[in-house]
Amino acid sequence: MNNYEVMFIIEAALEEEKKVAATEMVKEIISAGGEVGKVNIWGNRKLAYPINKKNEGYYVVIEFAANADLPKELDRRLKISDSIIRHIIINKDEK
Repeated sequence: MNNYEVMFIIEAALEEEKKVAATEMVKEIISAGGEVGKVNIWGNRKLAYPINKKNEGYYVVIEFAANADLPKELDRRLKISDSIIRHIIINKDEK
């Protein structure tokens, strides 16, 4: 299993329940094929540049361990999610 980290930005205008639901959805996807590690919620932050005419986002960082095929599925599911405006998945083992 490789160690990964996913950072994603949820729309800041959503209700708190929908932000929690989006975070739980990502954790469930990871749990299906790997192990969820540390979950770090940064909260609302100003974006470096406007995305879809929005200037703020709700940042979440999750560390996880999984096989090499899980990040592809996670990437696919995050791309089609309406509440997540940006994401990045990093392999922490590669230098």
